[in-house]
Amino acid sequence: MIEVTGIDHLYIAVSDLARAETFYDRVFLETLGFRKNRFTIGNEPHVQYFNRHFGYVIRPARSVRPFDAYTPGLHHFCLRVDSVDDVVHAAERLRALGIDASPAANYPEYATDYWATFFVDPDGVRLEITNYRQERRERHDRW
Repeated sequence: MIEVTGIDHLYIAVSDLARAETFYDRVFLETLGFRKNRFTIGNEPHVQYFNRHFGYVIRPARSVRPFDAYTPGLHHFCLRVDSVDDVVHAAERLRALGIDASPAANYPEYATDYWATFFVDPDGVRLEITNYRQERRERHDRW
């Protein structure tokens, strides 16, 4: 049996690379401490945000239509941080940087210890930051 150990990278096509880069700089660099690099594939620029665990890459879209989270494809992308305090600080930082993130809140309908903040990128891709919940820790440790 082959075990998947994590997400290596995620690619997001964006309608305006410069606008998306400005947004994601605030999310990944200024809030979450990622690093950044640029590269080209097939004469198309790509911007990668990465930490020790995975990369989030933005690239130009080849056609543009409004994002709809309820059509087949990506619904939302959730990033996990270590603690509730980290969720609170991330939400506050995003808001201070001009991103319309929801205040960090508890969502007991998901799990009793589920805290999150929600926001959208310039193309409408829904993003979330949540804490590393006890159930997830136990799943990891007892696997």
